[in-house]
Amino acid sequence: MAALDWSQCAAVESVPGKVSGAWVLRGTRMPVATIFENLEAGASLDDILCWFEGLNREQVKAVIDFAARSLETPAPTR
Repeated sequence: MAALDWSQCAAVESVPGKVSGAWVLRGTRMPVATIFENLEAGASLDDILCWFEGLNREQVKAVIDFAARSLETPAPTR
């Protein structure tokens, strides 16, 4: 999987000393990686929101949408 430039996603932040500087949902201690690990394991967005108290649906969706847009491969030019 390609590395994403999370600094371009307004829904996340990386703060030194907060969760070891990992990218987390802004205003939380929820690592972005945890969201994707759960999705890869078969969890739904509703599952994640239920399991992790205090998450905002729009914020989690914004992270997923950012990743999807960032990983889109541009059409080859001729």
